[in-house]
Amino acid sequence: MDINTVFEGVYKIDKRLATKSIAPGYRVYDEELIKLKNNEYRLWNPYRSKLAAAIINGLSELNIKNCSQVLYLGASTGTTVSHVSDIVGNEGNVFAVEISKRSMRDLLALCEKRENILPIFEDAMNTEAYSSEIGEVDVIYEDVAAPTQDKILIKNSELLKEGGSAYVAIKSQSIDVSKDPKIIFEEFIKNVSHKFKVVQRVKIEPFDKLHLFLHLKKL
Repeated sequence: MDINTVFEGVYKIDKRLATKSIAPGYRVYDEELIKLKNNEYRLWNPYRSKLAAAIINGLSELNIKNCSQVLYLGASTGTTVSHVSDIVGNEGNVFAVEISKRSMRDLLALCEKRENILPIFEDAMNTEAYSSEIGEVDVIYEDVAAPTQDKILIKNSELLKEGGSAYVAIKSQSIDVSKDPKIIFEEFIKNVSHKFKVVQRVKIEPFDKLHLFLHLKKL
């Protein structure tokens, strides 16, 4: 098998995206495990992860790296969170914010295998509940199904270091099903423009429709 580095901590194995597992032998979502040179890699399914889809579709810069402190908004059951956990390694942390009780149960099970994931059962607008626990982070990742997605990002930007990156999967149908998705995407960018500049826009079809993936930098 051929293995190539895409970004720090992100690989392609025979053209399939993967991360090196920090919890060998443990599957999160029935992903395929591959052993190479005494390391175990987890194949990263772009149909299950918008970050994987963005990487495959041409994301040019990933500032989630070894030792990074990442604030993850909308952790769900932890599919993408687990791959971010692999990338940041045991010296990094993923602060995983989730409001759904059902999703949090699965996320807590994941955290038992991965000590670098710190679960936060909270509304992502209520940053006061977790800001002291987190401090300042290097990266925000947002994948929140809420019409206030822009406001959530702005509120949490208080915890992002100056010049830090935010990666956002905008879900047009969660914001307004009656509007043209292109209008929703432009409105989102306009609404956060006083806090962030756009580094890159990435379309993530065919993996997810009616989404736009953004890489933003904090001003």
